[in-house]
Amino acid sequence: MNAPVEGLRNRLWEDLKVGDEAAIEKTVTPRDLYLFAHASGNLNPMHMPQLDIDHDGISDAVAPSMWIGSLISCVLGNVLPGPGTLYRKQSFDFVDRAHIGDVISISVRLIEKLNAPDVIFETVVTKVGGPVIASGHATVSAPLDHVSLAAHELPALLLEEHDHFSKLIMAAKNLEPMPTAVVCPDDSNSLKGTLLAMREGLIIPILIGSKVKIEEAAKEAQEDLSLIQIIDLPDHIAAAAKAVELVHSNQVRAIMKGNLHSDELLAQVVKREGGLRTSRRISHVFAMNVPTLDHPLFISDAAINIAPDLMTKVDITQNAIDLAKACGIEHPLVAIMSAVETINPNIPSSMEAAIIAKMADRGQITGGIVDGPLAMDNAIDMGAAKTKKLESPVAGRAQVLIVPNLESGNMLAKQLTFISHAQPAGLVLGAKVPVMLTSRADNEAARLASCALAQLYDYFRRNKKSVF
Repeated sequence: MNAPVEGLRNRLWEDLKVGDEAAIEKTVTPRDLYLFAHASGNLNPMHMPQLDIDHDGISDAVAPSMWIGSLISCVLGNVLPGPGTLYRKQSFDFVDRAHIGDVISISVRLIEKLNAPDVIFETVVTKVGGPVIASGHATVSAPLDHVSLAAHELPALLLEEHDHFSKLIMAAKNLEPMPTAVVCPDDSNSLKGTLLAMREGLIIPILIGSKVKIEEAAKEAQEDLSLIQIIDLPDHIAAAAKAVELVHSNQVRAIMKGNLHSDELLAQVVKREGGLRTSRRISHVFAMNVPTLDHPLFISDAAINIAPDLMTKVDITQNAIDLAKACGIEHPLVAIMSAVETINPNIPSSMEAAIIAKMADRGQITGGIVDGPLAMDNAIDMGAAKTKKLESPVAGRAQVLIVPNLESGNMLAKQLTFISHAQPAGLVLGAKVPVMLTSRADNEAARLASCALAQLYDYFRRNKKSVF
């Protein structure tokens, strides 16, 4: 309930009457459960929004009972009797459960006045249009003096305000599952992510690697592989080469990295003879679900091209624009990044940024609105852009960030992930098929989002339009 509280005015003990009542309604959200977990330290997995016992894509999390109870204090402290009220005693009888998405009603009714300032309320929490969740009695000390509070707002908390990946995953699930070669999914994490994407209807996996190790991983993860094709190739390089071969024979339309080094997979993808090269340079794009942004943020290149030259950056930019468009951004706003927002001959990235922006103006890069050089602050923050008096359609609004080199992009993506709590997903573009270059440390959600990116990009590339 981190919303503005309109002007509050209390009711004094002497003005209260038996039968007085008040109620509010509240929708249970994932944010509520995360807030309670942080505040209480209760990390019971039954109360975590990601709980999905039956794997149907719908959270089975149960709202904590004491969080339900805490909502009663909101009515008592804000409405009746209002500001100045203090708890003395509360009883609860929990007879049902609330889940994410439920709308619940929290009501109090005065049933007895004790010696001043104490009163007893009957307290009831119900699902709107449904059963009682909790009932009980609250003994409180009502205020003896009038207190009026102006409208106010609690300080903001950084939680996941925006969930862009869910939108992308839902869009991808409306497409036909994509045949995908999964290379060396011989650990529990990569295998579970693969099978989750299969169950969600995103991919039809062909597993390539050591059959013994893959089956051991399946046993550890308690997964059944009886209906899934496995190509037994214990050698990592041979497995990666087989994935490329399946692309050439049109048996798969994407490749997913499992439990092997990126270099082992990419070496087969970029081979001049028999690889998956196209006329465009291969690059990696991070799609970041940043809690404080109302759009996904695309960062490139932070994984493949270490120190790209000018023409490589042109391809990096075009690849990132294409992915952003595939994800529903009609005219991506692209910032070519540097340490400064003005051209400085001593900073090569600022010179290259200006050239790339002009190349976009001349149609050598298409599909997006490109500007540079821009520094991180004035690329993302409108206030910073205005302070520096930047007249640009991109400044303060950037949806795609093209970084100067791998080190800066890698540090930016990891800072957003580990400090700003963004969710990352990634895709390698520029090859004949999209390559999901997931990290071995990625969780199932990241792998699922990367599969959605591959699905959407594949559709965009084949149909010259997005699904949105």
